[in-house]
Amino acid sequence: NVFISAPIFDLDGTLLDSLEDIANAMNAALAEYGFPTHPLPPYRYFVGEGVDLLVRRTLPETIREDDALGTQLRDTMKTRYAKSWHCCTHPYPGILHMLAALEAARLPIAVYSNKPHSFTVDCVAHYFKGTQWAAVEGAREGRPLKPAPDGALDIAKTLNLAPEQIAFVGDTATDMGTATRAGMTALGVTWGFREREELVGAGAHHCFDSAAPLTGFLLQQD
Repeated sequence: NVFISAPIFDLDGTLLDSLEDIANAMNAALAEYGFPTHPLPPYRYFVGEGVDLLVRRTLPETIREDDALGTQLRDTMKTRYAKSWHCCTHPYPGILHMLAALEAARLPIAVYSNKPHSFTVDCVAHYFKGTQWAAVEGAREGRPLKPAPDGALDIAKTLNLAPEQIAFVGDTATDMGTATRAGMTALGVTWGFREREELVGAGAHHCFDSAAPLTGFLLQQD
C-alpha cells in the first residue's frame, strides 16, 4: 500500500467549479471579434490544457492555426476573465471541509493548475481564505504545461518529498497523465469536467465521486 504524505490538487474542475466564468469570458472575447460563441457543455472539453488551447478549440476550424489572431483573442479573453473570474465560480461541495480536515491532520497541501499563474494565485486566495498552502502553482512562462510532470516535480521538491509519497488529484486525463509521468499516485474525481471513463483510461489509480471518500482515503494513510 502506497503511503501518501501530501496531495497536490488541480484547481478548475477539482477544487473549483469555474466553468461558467471561463466560458463567459471566452464567449465575450469571441463575440468581440465576431466569431460564434458556444454553450456551456462543450467548454468541459475545451478547458484543461491551458488558455492557448482553449482559444484554439473555440475558434472556427479554418482559422485555428492563425497564431497572431490566437494571441489577440487570448489577451482579450484574459482581460475579460480578470474582471469576472469571481462571478459564478465556487468550491465544489465538501471541498472546504476536506481542506480543513487535511490541514488539521498536518498534511501539506498544494495546487497545480494549467490556469495562468496569476489567476491561479488569485482564485486560491479568494476562495480558500485562511487555508495554508505549501505551494500554489499555475502555468508559468518557460515551463511546459500538464501533462508534463515538471510543475508537479517542482512542488515535490518544495515539499521535500519523493514523488511516490504524493497523490495528484484531478478531473481530467491531463491530470492523470501528470501524476503517472511524475511517478505520483493518480486520484481522479468524477464531479468535475470529465467522465470516470476518461480518468480510468488515463491511468487513475482510484476515482472518487465526492469529497468525503477522497478525504477519508487521504487521511487513512498513517
